[in-house]
Amino acid sequence: MGSIVVGGTDVAALPSDALAVYRSNTVGFVFQDFGLIGTLTARENIELAPLFAGMGRRERGRRAADLLADVGLSDRSDHRLAQLSGGERQRVAMARALANRPRLILADEPTGNLDAESGALVFDVLEALHRSSGCTLLVVTHDDRLAARAGRRVHIAGGSIVDDGSGAA
Repeated sequence: MGSIVVGGTDVAALPSDALAVYRSNTVGFVFQDFGLIGTLTARENIELAPLFAGMGRRERGRRAADLLADVGLSDRSDHRLAQLSGGERQRVAMARALANRPRLILADEPTGNLDAESGALVFDVLEALHRSSGCTLLVVTHDDRLAARAGRRVHIAGGSIVDDGSGAA
């Protein structure tokens, strides 16, 4: 069995309870399918992550409001998912991923369900959030335009890391 060391912590060696706490406090996830709850508003979806991490009600509300402003959706905070476009939903998902101030954001095809224009806007917001929060951003994508915007690229082919000549691998 191997090890996965992130920020000095061997994540693979953590017991399941400690791993759940680690994920909640250290990692923010952005999924291709948004991973939001349709019966909740944008604000309520963002407040879920800090609720489970034990953050108080007022602080959760302030954090959600700040993040909605960061992603340009302050005016949509009380809208349910059916009232939001795909790009807006993905921005809510990104805000939720940042709600617990993670040190690492893992984004799996964050623009995969979006048209090119919405995808570019979502990635602009993701880059801005990454810069402002100082967290590490790891994006998995098949979109060559999105990958070209990354500061460092690692390609995987046939299950192996392939050096593409950029020195990134």
